Parts: sequence; structure tokens; C-alpha cells
Amino acid sequence: MKSSSFFACAGTVLLAALLAGCDTPQSRIDRSPEIFARLNPDQQALVKKGQVGIGFDMDAVKLALGDPTRVVERTTPQGERQIWHYVTYEDYDGVIIYGGYYHHWRGWGGPYFYGGVPYYDGYPARVHDRFRVEFDSTGHVVAIDQEKP
Repeated sequence: MKSSSFFACAGTVLLAALLAGCDTPQSRIDRSPEIFARLNPDQQALVKKGQVGIGFDMDAVKLALGDPTRVVERTTPQGERQIWHYVTYEDYDGVIIYGGYYHHWRGWGGPYFYGGVPYYDGYPARVHDRFRVEFDSTGHVVAIDQEKP
């Protein structure tokens, strides 16, 4: 009896943790309705689909795509630009092992790693920069790079 109760509780906790970890455009909109409300209807439609457009500000991009995996600063004679990268980790056959902000610590240890390393550590993987968003000095999107399937 006690072991079945333990497994039932453990299963419930695991399911709750998995569901809480799902970060979708709608969950981000629900957390920041004031940012969503200031977007025009066309921008709102794109955000709901997890897409971004030229002219979006950084907050709108975060609503649509979430936090970037990494951020790069580019300095040119025209000024500074910030580039947000959205990365996935894939095996060499192109199968996504994981993508998302929480795995940008690969090799550092962190809250979602088993034993201080990612659960796929040692598994042959490549980092795939699947989506990049470039901002001008005012923080608005000026370029979007997305690999097509």
C-alpha cells in the first residue's frame, strides 16, 4: 500500500513539473497581458502563432518565442546591434534532442540537469542555430533568419 501511494504521488509531481515546464506563446501572453495588449492586431496574430515580424520590439519577440538561448552584440560602423539566437540540440541525423532556453547551460550544470550535466551529455549532438532575430539600436527587429525544413 505504501509503495503504491508513493508512486502515485511521485507520478503526480512529475506530471505537474512537466506541465509547468511547457512554455508556449499563450502561456507567455497570460503572464504578460499588458505587453500583448499594446501590440496591433497583426502583431498579436503573429505572436499567438509563435512568429515574429520586422518592427517587433524585444518584449513582443519574447512573447512569441520566449527567452533566447544566447545573445550576441554586433558592432559595425552603423552602430551596435543585438542578435538573439534560438538554438536546438540535435543528433547527427537531425533529430531534436532538446531546444530551449534552459539548456543554454550545456556543460555548466543547472537546475534541470542530472548530476550537474545535461541528460544528453556524452550523446553525440550538434548545436543547431535554427532561428536568429536581429535588433537595431532602438530594440526593434530589423532582420529574421529562420531555416526552412
